Amino acid sequence: MIESFRSTMPRELLDTRRWDTQEQPATAIFEWIEAWCNPRRRHTSLGMLSPVEYETLHATAETAA
Repeated sequence: MIESFRSTMPRELLDTRRWDTQEQPATAIFEWIEAWCNPRRRHTSLGMLSPVEYETLHATAETAA
């Protein structure tokens, strides 16, 4: 899994622009992980749904019940 992550992050984030300071890519990496990778990446333990999709699905089911 880490190999996939280490391949995707440079392609989608780090190689997309030029950085002026070391803090800029560090901040961008944090934001990429917290805003995209963690909430949107599909998980086998959630039936190949992302956490956002899983929570939406179950919130909708609870509201209907």
